[in-house]
Amino acid sequence: MTQGLQKGIQDLDQVVIRFAGDSGDGMQLTGDQFTRTTALMGNDIATFPDFPAEIRAPAGTLPGVSAFQLRFSSFDIHTPGDAPDVLVAMNPAALKVHVKDLKKGGILLLNTASFGALDLKKAKYEKDPRTDGSLAAWRVIEVDLEARTREALASSPLDTRGKDRCKNMYALGILYWMFHRDMGPTLKNIAAKFGKKPELVDANLTAMKAGHAYAETTEIFQTAYRVPPAPMKPGTYRNIMGNQALTLGVVAAGQKSGLQLFLGSYPITPASDILHQLSAYKHLGVVTFQAEDEIAAIASAIGASYAGSLGITSTSGPGMALKSEAIGLAVMAELPLVILNVQRAGPSTGMPTKTQQADLMQAIHGRNGECPVAVIAASTPSDAFEVGYEAVRLAVKYMLPVIVLSDGYIANGSEPWLLPDVERLAPIPVQFAPEGQPGSKFLPYARNPETLARPWAKPGTKGLVHRIGGLEKADITGNICYDADNHQHMVDTRAKKVENIQNDIPPIETVGPRSGDVLVLGWGSTRGAITAATLQLQKQGHRISCASIRYLNPLPKDLGDLMRGFRKVVLPEMNKGQLATILRAKYLIDVQSYSQVNGQPFKSHEILDYLTKTLAEVTKEVRR
Repeated sequence: MTQGLQKGIQDLDQVVIRFAGDSGDGMQLTGDQFTRTTALMGNDIATFPDFPAEIRAPAGTLPGVSAFQLRFSSFDIHTPGDAPDVLVAMNPAALKVHVKDLKKGGILLLNTASFGALDLKKAKYEKDPRTDGSLAAWRVIEVDLEARTREALASSPLDTRGKDRCKNMYALGILYWMFHRDMGPTLKNIAAKFGKKPELVDANLTAMKAGHAYAETTEIFQTAYRVPPAPMKPGTYRNIMGNQALTLGVVAAGQKSGLQLFLGSYPITPASDILHQLSAYKHLGVVTFQAEDEIAAIASAIGASYAGSLGITSTSGPGMALKSEAIGLAVMAELPLVILNVQRAGPSTGMPTKTQQADLMQAIHGRNGECPVAVIAASTPSDAFEVGYEAVRLAVKYMLPVIVLSDGYIANGSEPWLLPDVERLAPIPVQFAPEGQPGSKFLPYARNPETLARPWAKPGTKGLVHRIGGLEKADITGNICYDADNHQHMVDTRAKKVENIQNDIPPIETVGPRSGDVLVLGWGSTRGAITAATLQLQKQGHRISCASIRYLNPLPKDLGDLMRGFRKVVLPEMNKGQLATILRAKYLIDVQSYSQVNGQPFKSHEILDYLTKTLAEVTKEVRR
């Protein structure tokens, strides 16, 4: 990089940047481009897009603020960071919502074009924060992004509004200079993205280059920062988001099993991307169907499984409520079905763009009657690939529905993903019931003695005539049966079939020893913050370990013994203590719940503070 005015370069081991502005300011696109470039430069990355709760909130208002945070480093990281080192605020509303999180002494890049009297009023500022001393704790850099972008695009055929929409790329150019990023990947990506509109390609690239040149030549910026690559396991990596990983996981499972995948889905935030992305795999035999509602979506997926394909449906919490009766049908019919639930903040419509993990009880118990299903959870964006793949494997092996719990934080966050060796993926053998022999009668509920799975019979197969539906069936024969003893037996059998999945669950992996003072358990997206806090406390010499639970129903066989090896068990959850309640009841251990339901993921420092107090309490108890 040219040094311009002989500006220096300072090496850092990590940086956290947050872009914030209106939805129309392109904050998600800007963050995504910075992430792509940084991934190619070999840094470890974690991101957190934060979308406004209102789709069409008035421009410049607090509810309309959109943000994208990314953390990149020269070492292994587990979260997108607690507090940004740099905040790019495109308007007063973005400043007001996010400046409280900016580290003291951090860099605050303000777009001064949007600080007029009306802009300040929309953001509920009584005074201009640039002049009242309220920003004194930060290094403030003021740039009129609109004026400088228009100047850079003076010869562009775009109208003024079109030019102004390029101001995010001008800001990106400034950040690329500040953090020693290569503009090459973005140049290629923008050219591909807007290839059919060359005037947009030229305008965006010109604006980005102009921002880079401005930062290089102006005296406002005295230092650029460089974060060296992170050491990583050899292999091929790509940056991946949680919904993308789930999609690839089920597609890989479909290829491995030889089954045609059928997705019946109804769009719902934040799960809609799964439908969009699976529709791109028609060349691999994937069939996607956008149904008229949630009930039709899951009914079509059950029909696909009945016909010998693998039925999948994707949704979020409100959709799960509508699908509950049909899930009961799949349990009674004992058909393989994968339900992808990308959780969001509720109840009811709640906050569709905010994250939560409060659907656990719903997933395990949220149906009428005794209606057990398998439940597993993804814990990071890249982990979602393995979880999606495992859900298909379990559904086929045990002939039952499997619910996958992800959430908005995982779905929209991203991290580097080491591409797996396809040959080493677990096999998914599929065996359909063979044709019946003359004079023989097909027994649809005859069971595999190991798994208790019933035969999978394709309709139309000679000699496999049988009855299926939601009424209770007689064991073995499948005839409708109201006998009390048979119903008891069938309820117990379906529960035992889910319990048998424990035989497929590997021992729990812990970060730290399997005994000590405090065990921190987690599930889903709390894994990163829990791991980061635990590692920090271990460095301080504390006897603390943590573990993330992937299999939630059934639970791992060794979980009880693991918990009994510690003086205290703590369980942070983004709900009111749902898994903690389950564990207390099952193991009679006083699991200490740490709850958060504010629509935001845990920050590692929040968990660190809580665990520090917990360790101090344990120390006092030991001394007594």
